[in-house]
Amino acid sequence: MTTFAIRQYGDPVLKQRTQEIEDIDAGVAKLVADMIETMYGAPGVGLAANQVGVQRRLFVYDIGQGAGPRAVINPRIAESSGEWTYEEGCLSVPGLSWPIVRADSVHLVGLDLEGNELSIEADTLEGRCFQHEIDHLDGVLILDRIPRQARKEAMRAMREAQEPNAEAARGAKAAAGAHGDDVAA
Repeated sequence: MTTFAIRQYGDPVLKQRTQEIEDIDAGVAKLVADMIETMYGAPGVGLAANQVGVQRRLFVYDIGQGAGPRAVINPRIAESSGEWTYEEGCLSVPGLSWPIVRADSVHLVGLDLEGNELSIEADTLEGRCFQHEIDHLDGVLILDRIPRQARKEAMRAMREAQEPNAEAARGAKAAAGAHGDDVAA
């Protein structure tokens, strides 16, 4: 199995709507297995295909209730009701979370890995996971669901988190340049 790098905020693949899967074949099964390994390694409870750079309409999840990991292909929310605010984070925006308002219960439809139709009534954490992953598949990030001021603060926090890495890279490049070494940045 392969562990993918999880795409981070700013990667254009995260803002694009994914494409429906026409044929569920061995390639899709391998993608699902690799995504599950990546999700567990992150660690996370859900992972959409575009978060690993694949523009296919599927996600994997395991909310830890003993059912194990599952995949949903070509998912959509058929119905939703209620409202529930809960602190939510995202593997593509690591280390940050916000109270996000979502439907309290949803009816998810899609396909499983064998091509069988799925119809799942879900609430609380499972329903929230479905909504979050479908947002990804539609090109919607958690940052699109928070107030403008919170988004500005999140952007600042992400820039500050990246600055030490950028500073270290600039320092390494300068040191290599002083020694005449060829270093690709």
